[in-house]
Amino acid sequence: MAIKLSKTFLLRKLHQITGIVPLGAFFFVHMFTNSKSMSGAKVFNDAVGDIHHIPYLLFLEIFGIFLPLIFHSVYGIIISAEARPNLGDYNYGRNWFYIFQRATGIFLFFFLVFHILNMRFGAIPGLTTYGNPVAGNAASAFEIVSLEFKNVGILIFYILGVAATAWHLAYGIWLFAVDWGIVIGEKAQKYALYGSLGLALALFAVGTNAAVAFIRPCGLFPKALCSELEEKKAVTPTGSTAPRSF
Repeated sequence: MAIKLSKTFLLRKLHQITGIVPLGAFFFVHMFTNSKSMSGAKVFNDAVGDIHHIPYLLFLEIFGIFLPLIFHSVYGIIISAEARPNLGDYNYGRNWFYIFQRATGIFLFFFLVFHILNMRFGAIPGLTTYGNPVAGNAASAFEIVSLEFKNVGILIFYILGVAATAWHLAYGIWLFAVDWGIVIGEKAQKYALYGSLGLALALFAVGTNAAVAFIRPCGLFPKALCSELEEKKAVTPTGSTAPRSF
């Protein structure tokens, strides 16, 4: 007997999948690249340059990021509009998690529109990156972001964006694992939930430190931990060493 799947069921499943792959995977890569800001301008700029040299980058952006993001965001807002939270009746932790998931999703819609227009296209009037986005300017990428984050309001807004993304992704992974039958049983789901909360905190810490590193060497960590800050010597063609010129 054939199983008939509803359109709503398929759309919700697609919504979950796009949240994990490719969007979730992209966020991990994005945080890894941003964390290279801890090692200084050259290391970060080289990392951005490597991204610019990826073959068919525009197609990857369109079909691997922008289209999945548009679908996930728009359909997520539709789901949120149809939601009927029962927080007032049942004040359980998971009800709060449900509210946070919907709230962060709505916030992320506006944050990501701002972030893409600002850093990808340089199309937010009045900001330092206007007309000079990170995309296409790998050699000055660190300086562009650094100038942007020296505006405390922008820095705080981006940290809030990292916090919302970290929570939305981590809890979304838990929802995905439960809904798809990967994690079965109350005890297993409980420990998986703890793991997702730990992942959210870890992603938030990494993302926040990376953001701060654009305006303070090594971010929130001691400067001695970043190799880029150590005194180095330039190597001459003959193999001898000479002090750096300033």
